[in-house]
Parts: sequence; C-alpha cells; structure tokens
Amino acid sequence: MSAPARGTGGRVVLGAVGVVVLGYGLWLLVSRQSLEGLVDVGVWWAVGVLAHDVVLSGLLVLLGAAGARLLPPAWRAPVAGGLVVLGALTLLAVPVLVGLGREHAPDNPTLLDRDYWAGWGVLAALTAVGVVVARYLPRRRGRG
Repeated sequence: MSAPARGTGGRVVLGAVGVVVLGYGLWLLVSRQSLEGLVDVGVWWAVGVLAHDVVLSGLLVLLGAAGARLLPPAWRAPVAGGLVVLGALTLLAVPVLVGLGREHAPDNPTLLDRDYWAGWGVLAALTAVGVVVARYLPRRRGRG
C-alpha cells in the first residue's frame, strides 16, 4: 500500500466541513420553506444550471475556439481564465443589471439604487488587468 498524498488530511477535513455545511443548509431549506417555496428553489436551481451549462459554457467554448485561432499562445490561458471569471460574474449580475425586482416596489427608492452597469464595467476592467498581469507574471513550476 502506498503512502497517502501530501495534504490529503487537510482535504478530507475541508471536504467534511463542506458536507456538514451543505447538510445544514439543506436542513434549513427543507425545515423553513413551504412546498411552493421548495418548488421555486428547484426552478431557480434548474434555470441556474441551464444558464451555466448551456449559455455560459457554450459561449465560452465558442470564444475559446476563436481565441485559439486568433490569440498568440502566451495569451490563450490568461484570456480563457479572464473569460471564465467575467462570464460567471456577469451571469450572477444579470438580475441587477436588468433591474429585476424594481417593478415590485416602485415606491422604494433604495431598491436597486446604484449604477450597476458602471460597477460591471469596473469589474470587466479589473478582470482585463488580471489577464494582463497573469500573462506577464513569471510562471513557477513546482518540483516534487
């Protein structure tokens, strides 16, 4: 029998903590929601999975294929990482970017009271800076 890989104990503990937190969250969800609420959660979960797996992943595959042909090899990995980050965060931001919920409380001026498009622009710029930094940082390869 071979010796366990280095760091396995920490991974097991972290995984166990994750399972406990997930179980607690599921227990809270089931114990505090009506059947209608659980159905709504299921619908949102399914829409989220579809939005990620169909829309975001499909778009990233197309952009990755185009990038593989158009970008120099040194830029491909950083740009791919930046697209994944920006795509996922954009998907999360869609509700505030399009103002979902604003129509339910027109008399509440504090609801969605910011320029979320400007915030998304800052996020896109920071992601672009991260891509450039990742491109020019020296790569360190571990030995062992």
